[in-house]
Amino acid sequence: MNRSLAKSFGFTLPWSLTFLFIWLFPLGYAFVMGLTDFNLLRPDETSWVGFDNYRSLFSDEDFIKSLKNTFIFVIGTIPITTVFALALALFVNRTFKGRALFRSACFLPSITSMVVIALIFTNLYQRGGYIAGLCSLIGLTPPQHGFLFDRATALYSIMAMDVWMSVGYYMLIFLAGLKSIPDELYEAADVNGAGFFRKLFSITLPLLRPVALFILVINTIKSFQVFVEIFVMTKGKFDTSTMVYFIYEIGLTTTLQSGYASAAAYVLFGIIALFSLVQFALLRRRQPLW
Repeated sequence: MNRSLAKSFGFTLPWSLTFLFIWLFPLGYAFVMGLTDFNLLRPDETSWVGFDNYRSLFSDEDFIKSLKNTFIFVIGTIPITTVFALALALFVNRTFKGRALFRSACFLPSITSMVVIALIFTNLYQRGGYIAGLCSLIGLTPPQHGFLFDRATALYSIMAMDVWMSVGYYMLIFLAGLKSIPDELYEAADVNGAGFFRKLFSITLPLLRPVALFILVINTIKSFQVFVEIFVMTKGKFDTSTMVYFIYEIGLTTTLQSGYASAAAYVLFGIIALFSLVQFALLRRRQPLW
């Protein structure tokens, strides 16, 4: 028995070591660093400050602005992405000519490099660009210096790009969930005279609850960690700085205050964990939500 146990432990050892040194140790080290004033330029002058970094964060206007922008991004993109992904999944779940091509076209942005897409949309959003031309055609006045150089439109332009890029991936996950629903349930509903919306709210959505939970959780985590789009398109200017970009800027580029940045990272970690737990609690309730 002991030999068998040792053998089993040997099989899990590579994963255990990876988990310990690549995930658990950096996580613990970052928490300890967040309780100090560690600076990359002056590591020998590090001193223990306790929770002063956390107190300073919530009086830091730049951090508050980044936190606000992150919440705007999360609240503004997740519902739209989820609804569009579900609508597309319901559409491509039907049989029609060119369905495979349509599915591929929807999914293609999700497997394209975020940097490439961000650079393409940077050109589309610029002054005199394609989107500005479309706005002029329908009688709208585009921003004078381009969508990414105006505080009123910069963040929302990035959000629109993120929805466009992500919706195909979540469509595919919803489609997999739809394929797992037995056809007999829909056939029985047809016999009883149920219409589209009755079947949607009584069969489809309740049985898609686990899939919806998965999508909401991973999309929440992804949206709270938005960084590449901001880095490539605006460098955090024009009120587009998010929490991850704030952490990057404070910890690695401007003041190199790694202790302060680690504290901000743990605040973000706590927010993501809280949102994920709330989503699990709501979507695992036995009472129907729809």
